[in-house]
Amino acid sequence: MRTSATTTAAAARLSFPILIQQPTSFVNYRHHLFSSSSAFALRLPKVSRLTARVFSSFQVAMGDAPDAGMDAVQRRLMFEDECILVDESDRVVGHESKYNCHLWEKIESGNMLHRAFSVFLFNSKYELLLQQRSATKVTFPLVWTNTCCSHPLYRESELIDEDHLGVRNAAQRKLLDELGIPAEDVPVDQFIPLGRILYKAPSDGKWGEHELDYLLFIVRDVNNNPNPDEVADVKYVNRDQLKELLRKADAGEEGLKLSPWFRLVVDNFLFKWWDHVEKGTLKEAADMKTIHKLT
Repeated sequence: MRTSATTTAAAARLSFPILIQQPTSFVNYRHHLFSSSSAFALRLPKVSRLTARVFSSFQVAMGDAPDAGMDAVQRRLMFEDECILVDESDRVVGHESKYNCHLWEKIESGNMLHRAFSVFLFNSKYELLLQQRSATKVTFPLVWTNTCCSHPLYRESELIDEDHLGVRNAAQRKLLDELGIPAEDVPVDQFIPLGRILYKAPSDGKWGEHELDYLLFIVRDVNNNPNPDEVADVKYVNRDQLKELLRKADAGEEGLKLSPWFRLVVDNFLFKWWDHVEKGTLKEAADMKTIHKLT
């Protein structure tokens, strides 16, 4: 059934007084508004960044003190995005908001293990594209990491297990969202899944990660236009430049930090896989049967 703009507006006018009359709260309001992406879409078919900022202001006014400092765009994604919950064998067991999946107390007390992916994009000179996460990211702001790190969402196109197509679809989507890389520059059939890791890492005491992470490699020359809401900086590095970056991070120089998942991949796999990148033999290195539990 189609919902007209008039009907949607009327529904919104009816729902807000009811919610505001419940002083308990804003938690109920927030859950009602953001827990279901379909319900959210019914009320606000086109969510712009401006709209997100308006709702963020409303949330703060309603007393959402613990998260009052959260960037409006990141706040919207935290409640709108539904991550795919899995068990340690990577079987889908449900879904949960990105917000709950990254709260450290929930990670420690419940099953918030969710699917993720990490893209390692090399150019034709076999240099690896790195990004520095934006200052407004909720987890691990301003750390340097691999090309793109995110989550397949609980939606049909990103739940496809065959040939890991769901994860590859998600990777293509997020490369556009974060780095402005057009889909035609990174065809889904060019992503090569090399392995999976399972890890847990705290961020700042409140937030953290508990992920079953697909490691996707791709060799393409691309155009990029980073989204400042997601990315503070980008650069290509060769092996020696990456080793210097690692040295600085270990020495605490220049305040340089690396994401925990990137460091795990670097320490366990990256340089030997880089050999395969240069030789054009990446598929020979793939092992998608093993889930590596790393700490």
